[in-house]
Amino acid sequence: MCGIFAYLNFNVSRERRYILEVLFNGLRRLEYRGYDSAGISIDSCNCSGSDVNRQIVTPPLVFRQEGNIESLVKSVYHDVDATDLNLEESFSIHAGIAHTRWATHGEPAPRNSHPQTSDEGNEFVVVHNGVVTNYEVLKETLVRHGFTFESETDTEVIPKLAKFVFDKANEEGDPGVTFSQVVLEVMRHLEGAYALIFKSRHYPNELIACKRGSPLLLGVKELAEEASIGSSFNDTKFLSSNGQPKELFLSSDANALVEHTKKVLVIEDGEVVHLKDGGVSILKFDQAKGNRGRTLSRPASVERALSILEMEVEQINKGKYEHYMQKEIHEQPESLTTTMRGRLIRGGSCKAKTVLLGGLKDHLKTIRRSRRIVFIGCGTSYNAALASRPILEELSGIPVTMEIASDLLDRQGPIYREDTAVFVSQSGETADTLNALEYALENGALCVGITNTVGSAIARNTHCGVHINAGAEIGVASTKAYTSQIVVMAMLALAIGGDSISSQERREAVIDGLFDLPSKVKQVLKLDQEMKYLAKLLMAEQSLLVFGRGYNYATALEGALKVKEVALMHSEGILAGEMKHGPLALVDESLPIFVIATRDACFSKQQSVIQQLHARKGRLIVMCTKGDAASVCVGGSCRVIEVPQAVDCLQTVINTVPLQLLAYHLTVLRGHNVDQPRNLAKSVTTQ
Repeated sequence: MCGIFAYLNFNVSRERRYILEVLFNGLRRLEYRGYDSAGISIDSCNCSGSDVNRQIVTPPLVFRQEGNIESLVKSVYHDVDATDLNLEESFSIHAGIAHTRWATHGEPAPRNSHPQTSDEGNEFVVVHNGVVTNYEVLKETLVRHGFTFESETDTEVIPKLAKFVFDKANEEGDPGVTFSQVVLEVMRHLEGAYALIFKSRHYPNELIACKRGSPLLLGVKELAEEASIGSSFNDTKFLSSNGQPKELFLSSDANALVEHTKKVLVIEDGEVVHLKDGGVSILKFDQAKGNRGRTLSRPASVERALSILEMEVEQINKGKYEHYMQKEIHEQPESLTTTMRGRLIRGGSCKAKTVLLGGLKDHLKTIRRSRRIVFIGCGTSYNAALASRPILEELSGIPVTMEIASDLLDRQGPIYREDTAVFVSQSGETADTLNALEYALENGALCVGITNTVGSAIARNTHCGVHINAGAEIGVASTKAYTSQIVVMAMLALAIGGDSISSQERREAVIDGLFDLPSKVKQVLKLDQEMKYLAKLLMAEQSLLVFGRGYNYATALEGALKVKEVALMHSEGILAGEMKHGPLALVDESLPIFVIATRDACFSKQQSVIQQLHARKGRLIVMCTKGDAASVCVGGSCRVIEVPQAVDCLQTVINTVPLQLLAYHLTVLRGHNVDQPRNLAKSVTTQ
């Protein structure tokens, strides 16, 4: 939700047109996060001289537009054409910020878009990802001090509060108040989750970034390439610039950085990152310290090291595919292989087949002694955990419970010190899951993270974990991350149950199944055209029911979720064992019903379900194992989709792929946006 991007060039000449395009392209890389409006802020004049008087610098320009990024681009260039703004003007130093907004407070409209400003003179300009929970109290206070508000957003209080702090410091005889002191004082008053970037006419060519809860990264591109990768940030080297030409970037995630640089710093909660004179200083915010007498305090600086992004630009391009979702569905043989690489050990003729999860090896004994294992997630991640629960219970012998993160928090469900809590999140930044993690940590549970994002909040704050290595996933509807999550949790079950002799044969069968899985997914992807034809038959329908059982109850939930997410078609995943307890009343000759009936322990029960649905003239589409069409299709009256057979706990991976393809083709045929479905965001960083 929401995307933040900023670009600062130092000692390297860049034309205004180039700066605009860098900002626009940064926003394009963040489109997948979900948004309904966008905006940017750039300088109106060249303020790079060393003798700049900060009081007379012209205000920065702010452009905001409802709709997509291309609407913003057209609006900006239209406004530029209507003025004397010179796009060819060069800047040796310039700081620009940009934002895509996903509406939480106030409808999508230019007045509610970011950047939000402090006043008509744009003295302070802010972009924000997150929610300020105490904005109403702050707004009332600022109104009493004469501020007027133009938007309905929670964000507008932030730049106005910055102006209030700045003006007050000057009134009290502190004209030398620094930008970081102003921001630190603003942070002291904010409650909630946020990632912020500040720009100000009082501090030209400077940017400040800070965060609490929401993700934010700094990228560094040293054009002279003289600094070593291991360089650390400290006041001496970076705040007093070494004069080397460089470009600095700030972004909500790595996708917008990788085309510029792989040298990044993951900003931690409570850190204030100040970009000035080509250097970077990092301060640590301490809520308890607050003010120091009549002057604003300055905390000690923090020394951090750069890390290297392990991704390539090709991963975030569509390649030969029309949409990211299509690409990511077809990448699954490769993504599953990458997920398992180095973790499965087949051994020789005398050696047992085993699993090695380096991130868990020091904690396996503790997990095996757990009173219970609690899976916690939201949406697709919850479904992946549900798909993995049976094999984990079987191999570990430990009770496994499921929790939707928001519901756990709403009812303050019991979490014990003897529990192992497993947090599943593709982004590692999901707000509800993060809050549940904090709750579990407070209650003393061992916390395990399963994410697709190295350095994410969940990866950093859990005791241990596993990175799923699925590669960058841009489409809002998760596909390859879902199947990789299931594989990782199957390997988790194998690792936890690895000390049991009685289940050794079963474990080895699952390991063999994991080795074979990528090739079987490649086989099932050949159903693409068949699923496209099925989508044509279903495209005019208003509803679809999906029945599953056992391992495939999660498959039914996930398949239905994909259809409703992207095709905007009502779809419901139903536990087949509950069919007679309500859902059967919906069945008639007009309602399409998808039944998953592949070979496993529940196969005969699913055959019975098909018989009952057929008796009530249901329009049946049955997914079955290759060669089972005659066993599931009563009198040849239903449509059959045959898939390769896999070991039961991995069959859900195979069965999910045709449903992903169906959802994709339904969306295209119905004319909806595949990669950015209505009202949804990739990374849900607000509650």
